[in-house]
Amino acid sequence: MSEMITAALVDLDLDATAGTKQEAARSLAERMVALGRVTDLDGFLADVAAREAQMPTGLDGGIGIPHCRSAHVTEPTLAFGRSANGIDFGAPDGPADLIFLIAAPAGADDAHLTILSSLARQLMNEEFTTALRNATDATQATALIRGDESTQANPTQDNPTQDNPTQAEPTQAHAGQNQAPPAIEERGPGGGAPETPDAAAPFRIVAVTSCPTGIAHTYMAAESLENAGREAGVELTVETQGSSGFTRLAPATIAAADAVIFAHDVPVREKDRFAGKPTVDVGVKAGINRPAELIAEARGKADRGEITEPGKPSPVESAGEGDDGYGTMLRKWLMSGISYMVPFVAAGGLLIALGFAIGGYKVDKAPSVMEHFIWTDTTSWAALLFQVGGLAFAFLVPVLAGYIAYGMADRPGLVPGFVGGSIAVAINAGFLGGLVAGLMAGAIVMAIQRVKIPAPLRGVMPVVVIPLISTAVVGFLMFLVVGKPIAKLQGALTDWLNGLSGANAIILGVILGLMMCFDLGGPLNKVAYAFAVGGLANPTDGSLKVMAATMAAGMVPPLAMALATTVRGRLFTKTERENGKAAWVLGASFITEGAIPFAAGDPLRVIPACMAGGAVTGALSMAFGCTLRAPHGGIFVVPLIGNPFLYLLAIVAGTAVSAALVILLKGMRKQVGTAATLAPSEEEAKVPVAA
Repeated sequence: MSEMITAALVDLDLDATAGTKQEAARSLAERMVALGRVTDLDGFLADVAAREAQMPTGLDGGIGIPHCRSAHVTEPTLAFGRSANGIDFGAPDGPADLIFLIAAPAGADDAHLTILSSLARQLMNEEFTTALRNATDATQATALIRGDESTQANPTQDNPTQDNPTQAEPTQAHAGQNQAPPAIEERGPGGGAPETPDAAAPFRIVAVTSCPTGIAHTYMAAESLENAGREAGVELTVETQGSSGFTRLAPATIAAADAVIFAHDVPVREKDRFAGKPTVDVGVKAGINRPAELIAEARGKADRGEITEPGKPSPVESAGEGDDGYGTMLRKWLMSGISYMVPFVAAGGLLIALGFAIGGYKVDKAPSVMEHFIWTDTTSWAALLFQVGGLAFAFLVPVLAGYIAYGMADRPGLVPGFVGGSIAVAINAGFLGGLVAGLMAGAIVMAIQRVKIPAPLRGVMPVVVIPLISTAVVGFLMFLVVGKPIAKLQGALTDWLNGLSGANAIILGVILGLMMCFDLGGPLNKVAYAFAVGGLANPTDGSLKVMAATMAAGMVPPLAMALATTVRGRLFTKTERENGKAAWVLGASFITEGAIPFAAGDPLRVIPACMAGGAVTGALSMAFGCTLRAPHGGIFVVPLIGNPFLYLLAIVAGTAVSAALVILLKGMRKQVGTAATLAPSEEEAKVPVAA
């Protein structure tokens, strides 16, 4: 770790420069910039803030560990700061006085990440953190963090035998096949001193820890669980699924385990290996903050014989944590389906659009290319593109339904979901039918999974029983109960869209524009987009106008930010100006997410400005009667747009409105900030110099 931290990267009086977590991160990052470890301060801090937004990095015991992977980092670097007053990093027990800023390059190698993970494990050792709090200068603190041999012996420790495990364990934590530190391996059969009354058969637990970044929390949870396992006399082996990959626990180790603990904030990879055992499933912070409780809960489940059924999703992999409201869970389920649907939409829709562009609007009447194809005839090639695109597009509703059910119930939900979506297509229930079929399929599978099943039948449940019963029930409901009403509703909606004219169409354009620009690629944006794409399955003049207005409005936010950074660059940071250059291409390609970096830094000014421009573009597109058969492509599918020049005019108008508003709002902020800065100086000017 010697090359990662030096005395220049240590600040033992962080209160002098920082009072908030943002200021603390900036103060420590400035030291990295000074040493050439970070190339763009603002860009790096934006990556740190994005990681912090995923999950607070404060831990019990007065520790804050802001960290991220960033393209602005040249080499793995660690900075340390100490705050006497404490800085709030979101820990349950209050502010942090020990702050570690971990910076990893986007392509950091495994060795460096392992060293960083060893620090995370040391933070779980009270003697290590106490020594840091008592360090008198930066050199001493640096040596402690490095683990220099000369500083391992702490005069305050009465038992020097504790030094070696503290220093050696982290660096060797990943050497074994099972990724367990030596202290854990010594407790295996035939290993060290017995920890339980029955040394021949200790209670065995296997655990998996993981977090979004996979640098700090992953390994801190592992260390915390291992320490608690030692104290409880439990043989506990951890698989850390970090950002540098992971080494699978040996199948024999898993087979011999009496219980499983998942402490994770991202889905557990290859989770089926642990099926059929008592399982405790929690977030990664629970593994850090209350490991003894998790071990006790695992033992309790094992004593009661509570077995996790194969294929049952964990909270992270299905709807979310147990305290999520129904609205939050529903949004996640729908987003799961939409995210898997979009690639089918893009591929199929663009192929269909290209077929129309090359072969004209009668290409849909062409015979099958299996029966009639002339290699030198452009019409045949147009028919080929159209027919392949049509087949891809036909998966739209089944994929939507299948992956909504998957989001609710994991893989057992796929079969009834896909079948329900296919039935929705067959009975003309369309997009709405796919939504309902997916939700029904997921709910039915979840209900079946809650039924207590005899042990001999558990192995066939996810493969035979659940798909059979759930598919039969979904088919019955779609064909005979809910299918016909939904089909009628879908037909009425299609007729309404087809009959849109005048003010009604303009109002719909405004609504679609606002939805596309409100969360810049988030759930509301995807709902509006899915609504528009759903109309392309059976295109009418009204549905083609909806698609045109939706795509035009979605192009406005990134284009507006690009224009604003070009016209008034001084109102934006250096990083935002660089992002503005990329936003031209992203906006032109209909990638609304290109505006997210700007909204993240200044949401109260950027988002309202984007919404205003999107509403203008949506309304103008509808008023001009623009149509679009392609569900994606931005300006690159302009030849496929009805009234293309008016369509581009609508986009230009909305972009200008949004850019002007964001410049105005940011300019007002700058003026207020300048006035506040100048005010004290004017007051001081009134005071005589002699004073």
